[in-house]
Amino acid sequence: MNTKVNLAGVELKNPVMTASGTFGSGMEYSEFVDLNRLGAVVTKGVANVPWEGNPTPRVAETYGGMLNAIGLQNPGIDVFAERDIPFLKKYDTKIIVNVCGRSEKDYVEVVERLADEPVDMLEINISCPNVKEGGIAFGQSAASVERITAAVKRAAKQPVIMKLSPNVTDITETAKAAEAGGADVLSLINTLTGMKIDVNRQTFALANRTGGLSGPAIRPIAVRMVYQTANAVRLPIIGMGGIATAEDALEFILAGATAVSVGTANFADPRATLDIISGIEKYMTDKNIADINELIGKVK
Repeated sequence: MNTKVNLAGVELKNPVMTASGTFGSGMEYSEFVDLNRLGAVVTKGVANVPWEGNPTPRVAETYGGMLNAIGLQNPGIDVFAERDIPFLKKYDTKIIVNVCGRSEKDYVEVVERLADEPVDMLEINISCPNVKEGGIAFGQSAASVERITAAVKRAAKQPVIMKLSPNVTDITETAKAAEAGGADVLSLINTLTGMKIDVNRQTFALANRTGGLSGPAIRPIAVRMVYQTANAVRLPIIGMGGIATAEDALEFILAGATAVSVGTANFADPRATLDIISGIEKYMTDKNIADINELIGKVK
């Protein structure tokens, strides 16, 4: 049975990875999860300088999911390179670094800094607010997506994954823009913008007012967007959004994803990724499927 998949020349032992921001750099989870079993670990967002993140409260539970407005709190690239990369190098898994920034220059600085580090791929989070354009996310304008992709590609030594925002009218437009800019892989979807109001306190549940909705509630939207994108571009896709079981992961693969990321499910069950890997293997055995690549985009 072959569970290996290929993302822009990087071979993963299986298609299951962690979603950025839900797994740290694996340290917190390493006592629960054998990181060697994972196809890849995707780190929390890393910026050129430390970010404090948003004021609290910044997480709220909702029916079928959660809202977060963490604000990409991170210690910055220097601490990350000194502490997190050496930790991850101890394991037999691919390392994908999620990169965030407030300007094109910020992204490029981090990508240049990572050029000589032993990491396998870069995932560029273009859902960050662009300070130059009044806070609108980089990923909400096709022209902006193409421009930032091209700038990152010029600086990058590793393959570049562009993480697309679902908060757009037509995700295939931004997907095509990322492809035109030279992206190697796409990952989708990031969180959907949502809001929760505490009726007893009669105020916003999050200090930031709005947050990113993740979890099972968004999965059907994510599957639809992965399917649309897989049929609009030639790039491999990492699918994510509410994956909690092997069946959920297989839905994304059948819709056209080459690999999948597990996010919110990690909070409820730290072993979710391992159960999903085992579940995919069992499905392949039960269905007599020799190679997982036979399943990618099978549903037309």
